[in-house]
Amino acid sequence: MENNLGIIVLENVKELGEKLQENLNIIRKEKTNYIIPLKNSRFSNGEGKISIEGTVREKDLYILSDVGNYNVSYEMHGVKHNMSPDEHFQDIKRVISATSGHASKITIVMPLLYQARQHKRKGRESLDCAIALQELERLGVDNIITFDAHDPNVSNAIPRLPFENFYPTHTILNELIKKEANNIENLLVVSPDMGAMERARYYAEMLNCDVGVFYKRRDLSIVVNGKNPIIEHAYMGADVKGRNIIVVDDMIASGQSMLEVARELKLRGANHIYLIASFTLLTEGMQGFINAYKEGAFSKLYSTNLSYVPQTIKEQEWYYEVDCSMQLATIVDTLNKKESIEFLFDGRKQILEKIKKVKNS
Repeated sequence: MENNLGIIVLENVKELGEKLQENLNIIRKEKTNYIIPLKNSRFSNGEGKISIEGTVREKDLYILSDVGNYNVSYEMHGVKHNMSPDEHFQDIKRVISATSGHASKITIVMPLLYQARQHKRKGRESLDCAIALQELERLGVDNIITFDAHDPNVSNAIPRLPFENFYPTHTILNELIKKEANNIENLLVVSPDMGAMERARYYAEMLNCDVGVFYKRRDLSIVVNGKNPIIEHAYMGADVKGRNIIVVDDMIASGQSMLEVARELKLRGANHIYLIASFTLLTEGMQGFINAYKEGAFSKLYSTNLSYVPQTIKEQEWYYEVDCSMQLATIVDTLNKKESIEFLFDGRKQILEKIKKVKNS
């Protein structure tokens, strides 16, 4: 059967796109170039356009974009300008427009979901994530693939459009078990806040261990940088003394809250503390993590290559990047072949077997 798979890789995700291509060829045991070239042009006033320089006719098309990559820039009015998530999302729409309806199917692969933290509103707030998803639906998108959405329930905004929310949990845990083989006894998973509790429970189920949670008590009378400051981290759960802890969240923004939780766990007598986040944004720099690591507040931060992380962070001894390109390639390969994706959501048996093997070695 003729292969109809086509992949469009935007400039903001080139490295992951190349690895996706390589792993697809490993899975399929072939040497095929699935990537369709495109040209992204910018006018000096910041306006842009995209031209597709290969055929997309009757292709099962996957458009890959990292809306969180702040290292892509262009010159606007003679000044260097770093692209924002809004501009990256606009480029996704440009690609869809450039296909001119010739693709047989269009799937948007957006590992870091655009505006994921603005998934609900209080009062007269914007509802950006839902609006963006509905816009993609109106443009003729057939499927959306994302990872560890801040709130998967945002898919209710597009009830008739497939919304596949995958988790890098199995991939991350495989690496952690391999790298931290000596410290996977007496594990406890901790959620840094109530919002991440479902995610923490999922990790705990994978590891067959207990789970705890911190409650952020905030001063609701003060707003600092758009947020109410945290007064206290109140812990609820099993005793952490002498335990090896995994603190898990979907993303690390400034990292302040995650580090405060790590320090609280250390004060309570925790042993090794491993921080896990699908996306490491570190919007306020990495100095806080450098200082906390020197203090012994945590042992390692595990994150993925699903969104941009600066090389300076990757080079830190406390940071470990988990390559999720094979997981992504397996997803694309399975969907392109119109096969069931059920097996992609359940890796508990494999994780438990791996832990057992490590403990017995």
